[in-house]
Amino acid sequence: MAKKAKKKKHEEHMDESWLVPYADILTLLLALFIVLFASSSVDQEKLDRMSQVFTQVFDGGTSFLEQPSAVQTPNADSDETPQQNSAYLKDQQELAEIKGSVDNFIAVNEMEGQFATEMTDEGLLVTIRDSILFDSGKATIKSEYQPIAKELADVLVLDPARNIVVTGHTDNVPQSGSEFASNWELSVMRATNFLKVLINSNENLDPRYFSAKGHGENKAIAPNDTAEGRAKNRRVEVLIQPLVAEDGSVTTNTQ
Repeated sequence: MAKKAKKKKHEEHMDESWLVPYADILTLLLALFIVLFASSSVDQEKLDRMSQVFTQVFDGGTSFLEQPSAVQTPNADSDETPQQNSAYLKDQQELAEIKGSVDNFIAVNEMEGQFATEMTDEGLLVTIRDSILFDSGKATIKSEYQPIAKELADVLVLDPARNIVVTGHTDNVPQSGSEFASNWELSVMRATNFLKVLINSNENLDPRYFSAKGHGENKAIAPNDTAEGRAKNRRVEVLIQPLVAEDGSVTTNTQ
């Protein structure tokens, strides 16, 4: 009788995925026991050191174990910045409007070659070629150009009033046989005389806001080695100063 072949029992594959969470649980239990043990043996000195460490980590001044640390505002002055910028920009806009008035005055009198305006860090700068104001070596304004100075005075009536500085400049040709001993003296007197014409031309101009100075040949804007360069250097400048500085501070509006 033939023997029946024994059926080999296939070994079933056992699922071992349960080992992973089981190991995690053991790890968590071990960690819990360590924490409980450490907590039971911590003395006050260790607790204080731990408090200091956590205080540094969380950027506080007072330990978080004692009371919450105050949160400081990153920039306490940040609220003022928009207002400061707004005041500065408004003042610059007003200076630009004054520049427009001066430019219109120049255009009406067809004096673009003798007058120029420019916005600078120090304010609105009006430059006048001295050749239309003075004879060589002289500080008295030519009579035919005094009406022009008076018209400019009307433009300089501002509300609110601003500091206005009149500055004289010369070339580097030394004074010889003149009533002035140096270009420095000549530049100062030219600025002073031009300022007088402005003030005397309009009673609404307050002398307290005006000043005059001279630099002689020391603030040249062109080389003095050509006739054209020397002509550019001989000039009178009228600086209309801002009321608000770029940082938002109010400038002193009296000399």
